[in-house]
Amino acid sequence: MLLALDTATRLISLALHDGQNLLAETTWNSDNNHTVELSPAIQRMLAQCGAAFSDLTGLAVSVGPGSYSGLRIGMALAKGIASVHHLPLVGISTLDVIAAGQPHIQGQSALVAVVQAGRGRVIAGRYRWSKGLWQPRGEPHLMDWDTLFASIDGAALLTGEINAAGFTALEAAQANDVPVKLMPPVYRLRRAGFLAEVAWERLQTDPAGFDPAFVLPFYVKTKDIPS
Repeated sequence: MLLALDTATRLISLALHDGQNLLAETTWNSDNNHTVELSPAIQRMLAQCGAAFSDLTGLAVSVGPGSYSGLRIGMALAKGIASVHHLPLVGISTLDVIAAGQPHIQGQSALVAVVQAGRGRVIAGRYRWSKGLWQPRGEPHLMDWDTLFASIDGAALLTGEINAAGFTALEAAQANDVPVKLMPPVYRLRRAGFLAEVAWERLQTDPAGFDPAFVLPFYVKTKDIPS
């Protein structure tokens, strides 16, 4: 049984996966109360499924990009649980989790996934549909909404965390014939169920290859992230 934790931004998501079924999943927006809300939510989820930490065979955690505080809290707890219970820990990119939840739409082969970076900026990752999966293209980049839309040079799907400024910029970009299409809200939500699914598959390839000590956060440098 695998427990997945994602606290990379204000959104928190948890999931429990047994390799055959997604047993439980919960996702909510937290007003920077990750420290207070996370542990009780995990305990509730395990209890509701009639499970305990001793039933776990692995963990997964979102490693970023995201906010410094959010990532630190989630990764510290995941590493602590993994170390105490001698469990493998799989780290997955936040943007890869978003991409994993997106269906392929006929005629659309480009995807842009975003998370909020604060101060009117986003961290964007680009993906291309290949071999039945959204495959990353290059490294994520920090930019504002106008720069993001100006950089789109072909038909693309947009997904992830879109705030009010993002919707305004998107409307302006579409009015200027930028070929970008917004995914529906149900797909834009970053869900730990997909984090658990990707991590479970990776664990099957190398069950002994995920030492918690080697799972590190991935930051795209912003003013609120220490050097």
